[in-house]
Amino acid sequence: MPIKAKSKASAGKKKAGKKKAVKQKTAKSRSRAQRAVSKHAAVKAQLQYIPWHTIPLEELNPLLHRQFVVGQEIMLARVLLKKGCIVPEHSHHNEQLTYILDGVLKFWIDGKEIVVHAGEVLCIPANMPHKAEAVEDTVDLDVFTPPRADWINKSDQYLRGTK
Repeated sequence: MPIKAKSKASAGKKKAGKKKAVKQKTAKSRSRAQRAVSKHAAVKAQLQYIPWHTIPLEELNPLLHRQFVVGQEIMLARVLLKKGCIVPEHSHHNEQLTYILDGVLKFWIDGKEIVVHAGEVLCIPANMPHKAEAVEDTVDLDVFTPPRADWINKSDQYLRGTK
C-alpha cells in the first residue's frame, strides 16, 4: 500500500510540475506576443485618404495597367485589363481577394476554370498558383495581405512586357 501512496504522490508532483511548466510557457508566449504587438504599434499607422485619380496609372504592358494603395498590413489595387490580357500563372505568399467591378476575368486555379463576373469576388489563398485572362475589358479591385512587396519594388517581371 505505501508504494501506491508514494506513486500517487509522485504522480501529483509530476502533474503540478507539468502545470507549472505549461503556465511558464504560456506566460513566455504571451510575453513574446505582447512584445511583437508593442514593436508593431511603435510604427504608428497613418490615416490615408486617397482618391484614385491622384494615383498615377502604371502601365505594365499595353493591355495591363494598375494603381495601388498600401496600408500597414494590407494593399488595395485597381487593375485595368484589356480584353485578351493574360496574367501568367504565378503564386505569392499573400492572401488575395479579387472583386470584379466591371467586365469578366477567367481564372485557372486549383485545377479549375473559374469565370468571375462584375459584382463577384474570388478569394485566393496564399501560395496557390493561378492564371487569369480578361474575357472582356475589365476593372478589378485586388486586396492583398500582406502587401505585395514585388509590386511595390517593381520586381514583378511576370506582369511586365507583352500581353
